[in-house]
Amino acid sequence: MAKLKIAVIGAGSIAWSSKIIHDLLHTPTLFGSEVALVDIDARRLKLVEGFARRYASELGADYKFYSTADRREAVRDADFVVNTAMYGGHGYYEKMREVSERHGYYRGVNSTEWNMVSDYHTIWGYYQFKLALEVALDVEQYAPNAWLLQVANPVFELTTLISRETRVNVIGLCHGHLGYKEIARALGYDPEKVEFEAIGFNHVIWLTKLTYAGRNLYPLIDEWIERKAQEYWARWRLTQRDPFDIQMSPAAVDMYRRYGLFPVGDTVRGGTWMYHRDLKTKQQWFGPTGGPDSEVGWMVYLARHEWYSSLLEKIASDPGVPISSFFPQTRTDESLVPIINSIANDQPATYQVNVPNTGAIDGLPGDVAVEIPAEVSGKGVKRPQGLKLPGKILKAVLWPRMLRMEMALTAFLEGGRQILIDWLMLDPRTKSEKQAEEVWDAILSMPENEEMARHYRG
Repeated sequence: MAKLKIAVIGAGSIAWSSKIIHDLLHTPTLFGSEVALVDIDARRLKLVEGFARRYASELGADYKFYSTADRREAVRDADFVVNTAMYGGHGYYEKMREVSERHGYYRGVNSTEWNMVSDYHTIWGYYQFKLALEVALDVEQYAPNAWLLQVANPVFELTTLISRETRVNVIGLCHGHLGYKEIARALGYDPEKVEFEAIGFNHVIWLTKLTYAGRNLYPLIDEWIERKAQEYWARWRLTQRDPFDIQMSPAAVDMYRRYGLFPVGDTVRGGTWMYHRDLKTKQQWFGPTGGPDSEVGWMVYLARHEWYSSLLEKIASDPGVPISSFFPQTRTDESLVPIINSIANDQPATYQVNVPNTGAIDGLPGDVAVEIPAEVSGKGVKRPQGLKLPGKILKAVLWPRMLRMEMALTAFLEGGRQILIDWLMLDPRTKSEKQAEEVWDAILSMPENEEMARHYRG
């Protein structure tokens, strides 16, 4: 039973921190560990610390939770560092989206082919890149043997950046692959009894395997599309309430027909501009909410997130209400704590992880982070080798997405304004170079972006 030091960066977000705390408290093999909670918001941080201590006391779980604003002290000699921090919060990015739209860029200049996710920030994510790299450099200096679990988006860009610019052991994590469960349910199978494999880049993964007791279930997907999809969609269009309810949407099926494999989870939120050019188009492909990244669906998400965070804060502030009554009696579906346990206690298990490719997927560079199933244990991450994707996906989806990632990292590392302009000159919304220049001038002129402006204007 390992006794660890775990540092959680960005712990002031109670919605996410509560999941980590809950799963830790339901993992007895990590009892005796200490957990350093780090955030720049002192009020929320104290709230989360109180939540953690009360919840641990209720369950009789042996953990030492404490909060600190000193990130380096929290990281020092840690065994695991979890980075969940999002610079500026959603409000900051919504301001940049609003500026973008005034200049003709629907849903923001950051939205591009295969990256339409509203909080997956790349070209305008200077501060997020800087924060994540600073955390990684702290780990490299103060806890060189630690594992850095990168949870905050953009996982694809940040895992690649950290693995190239530091010597840190980094694993990027996302739960989007759990979309396979909805596919299984649509086919009438218990998700816990099917086996799946989904590979690619984070938020761009494709179902390469779906089996039940050795039986290939892909023919049943074809049968579902042929015989049941229209009836499903008719009912779905009348009842859709959750904007994330898109795994079996017309967009997902259309991507399958075009590229040869079924998209999984957040992949369905991507695609090209044919699914995203305006709200009406989004509603055609993603249902009446327009999916989670439309102006309607995203506001629904933000409102729900705010409501849930407020509820958790209320629970955390009321000592008369048992916290345990609001949570399940077992761990969640998140893989973060199980991965910590597998490494710390050398209990090998397979997880969906984002790590440098190094031969895992054919046709992709070794230093680009890929999302794959891999065995994780005390020995580290054991990647499968020679995984294959159809040429249409590799060359028409992953290579263009990889190019955007490389442009964003180059812009961050080297600075200069021209690459920002080049980013938009590839965009179908751009009508002239003047339009691209004006929108970047407006974004960089925001008071919040003074440092970012110096970086890009030189």
